[in-house]
Amino acid sequence: MTPEHSPEQRLAALGIELPEAPAPVATYIPCVQAGGMLHISGQIPIRDGSMLATGSVPDAVSIEEAAACARWCAVNALAVAKAELGELCRVERVVRLGCFVACGPGFGGHPEVANGASELMGEVFGEAGRHARAAVGCPSLPRDVPVELEVTLAVRPA
Repeated sequence: MTPEHSPEQRLAALGIELPEAPAPVATYIPCVQAGGMLHISGQIPIRDGSMLATGSVPDAVSIEEAAACARWCAVNALAVAKAELGELCRVERVVRLGCFVACGPGFGGHPEVANGASELMGEVFGEAGRHARAAVGCPSLPRDVPVELEVTLAVRPA
């Protein structure tokens, strides 16, 4: 990837400035690097110290709002990756996203919510941003957020 097409350049072109990597909200670490993979702990839609939304989808949070939350979860995951790796150019591939959606019985819009994160990874990493994914519904998530995202990245050695 050339510098003008680096993930950081693509983020800038999207008008996204990575925040500081969010601090864990419980007893865990933000990420673990093992065997050429970076496993990023679940990220929630927190921005500037505030939750973007709370409640379940679609009762309290629309599918569109939840997709925007998933996109911000992905931004937070990239902030964790940059803090760990030093630069996002070390990301070879986005391997997998696990998107958890707080919802009630009968909700089936999980894929549309998860697309918020998936689309950002494609915009930032191009073909290397295409990934395997799970989009799962659950009755509640930490801090009553509508979406949580875990990310696995293949990374190049430093």
